[in-house]
Amino acid sequence: MKSSWSETDFDELGWHDSHVHGFRVLEGEHGTGELRLDLDYILEWLCPAGEGGACRFRIAPALLKFRDVTSLRFSLDYATPTAAMGPFSIGGIEREPISYGSGYGSYRWTIPINWPAGEITFESPGFTHMLTGSVVETDSQQLDESQRNGDSPVD
Repeated sequence: MKSSWSETDFDELGWHDSHVHGFRVLEGEHGTGELRLDLDYILEWLCPAGEGGACRFRIAPALLKFRDVTSLRFSLDYATPTAAMGPFSIGGIEREPISYGSGYGSYRWTIPINWPAGEITFESPGFTHMLTGSVVETDSQQLDESQRNGDSPVD
């Protein structure tokens, strides 16, 4: 099974309902940065054929890193719906090619946030996405701390 992908694999990947546990920005060169999302990546939805029946999910912890990020905008609203604090869920990831006069190309990325309301937008030429732990089959769309770390939770 494949455990690492890049922007060349974009059309094979889907991040719908992936839960984000961590958001980090690292300073880069020439005013750019690296955007890191620590998330539960849903590899497969296991839904019974026909109507009814609950889905199960094959999920693994993953790190999604966008390189040479510029023009970052981040909006997340836990207050309006009085949402409980916890990992936020993304609706997916969209990209639009952009080109600069110098011939350099990049993408404008949009990450709609399902819950609570929000959105992340930025420009970046690409990403790496890699699984960082074991694949777990569960009836939840997110992993608990022991499943993410492979051991018991630590307070």
